[in-house]
Amino acid sequence: MLQRLVAEREMTAVNGTAFAVTPTLRESYAEGDDDELADVALREAALASVRLLAGAADEPSELPPRRAVLVAEVDGVTARPDLDDAVVRLSGPVAIKDAVAAYVDNSAAEPAVLAAIDAVDEADLGDEDAELTVGDAQDHDLAWYATQELPFLLEFL
Repeated sequence: MLQRLVAEREMTAVNGTAFAVTPTLRESYAEGDDDELADVALREAALASVRLLAGAADEPSELPPRRAVLVAEVDGVTARPDLDDAVVRLSGPVAIKDAVAAYVDNSAAEPAVLAAIDAVDEADLGDEDAELTVGDAQDHDLAWYATQELPFLLEFL
């Protein structure tokens, strides 16, 4: 998806699904400032990235298995509390001009991400061992990249 963003200057999220600090997310936390709530939304997006990688596991890719989260400021967002507190639906594609930054795993996270890809479905169904495996991937911090760095990041992955 990041390759598409760089090449076509826009990308469409799968099913228009994205993550944000929503009123429902704010209500679900007794404490927490905007930065802490944004971190919660970022972690949810990183977990969704594992699910996307799992869904594409049979498709060959020249890129290594890494979680990626694009941060963008867009209009036309609708909350989806039926899915989760931080889930929103986008009204259209995200243009590169609206992108603020990207968060991407470092190479050190790859073994944990590969294990999480294999375990995420079982984790979603409540398997405790699988949840721990996915949690191991989530324990890796994502590296921050400016939007201008994305072409170089993708080239050197």
